[in-house]
This record gives sequence, structure tokens and C-alpha cells, in this order.
Amino acid sequence: MSHSKVLAFGMAFAIASTAALAAKKGDPDKGKEVFQQCTPCHNSDTTEKKMGPGLKGLFSKDKLNNGKKPTEENVRSQIDEGGNGMPAYKEMLGDDEKNDLIAYLKTL
Repeated sequence: MSHSKVLAFGMAFAIASTAALAAKKGDPDKGKEVFQQCTPCHNSDTTEKKMGPGLKGLFSKDKLNNGKKPTEENVRSQIDEGGNGMPAYKEMLGDDEKNDLIAYLKTL
């Protein structure tokens, strides 16, 4: 295979990978809609506690209430598994909805 074909293939793969990653990141506008079912327990515009913690600035905090760092993986785990009175949403929300929700939480 010539160098130009290898380069073209590599560039095509990189572009496709970038598009796939961008699609996985989620849509914050759709995530805001998903968050509506969280509002009975969580504030989005303050850190003030309702039933659960207020989520404003969630990803800029030093740690979550469970002591873990606020990474996408840890927030997704909290959504999936629940705990401390929060129900598990692993089966209630699809992957796209969780991606959208996390994208929205990052805007708070």
C-alpha cells in the first residue's frame, strides 16, 4: 500500500472516530429535558440541597457526596447505581439519555 493510501486511510479513520466521539458526548439541550425527572430531588441552579444535592457546578467540585472525583464515569455510575436514597436509573435511562444528561450537567 502506498504512503498516500495509508495517509488517506488514517485521516478517514481519524475523522470517523472524531465524529463518533462527538456523537457519544451528548446534547445538553436534550439533557435538560431528561433532567426534568430529576427536579423533584435536585436543584440545577444552586448547590442548595432538596432531597438530593444541588447540582450547580457539579463538575467543578473537588468531590461528589460519595467522596469520588466528579468525572463523567463517576457521575454515570451514580446515575446508574443510585444510592443514599437515589434510585438507580441504569434500566430507566438509555445510554443516549445518560450522555445527554451528563452533557447538560456539565453546563451547570
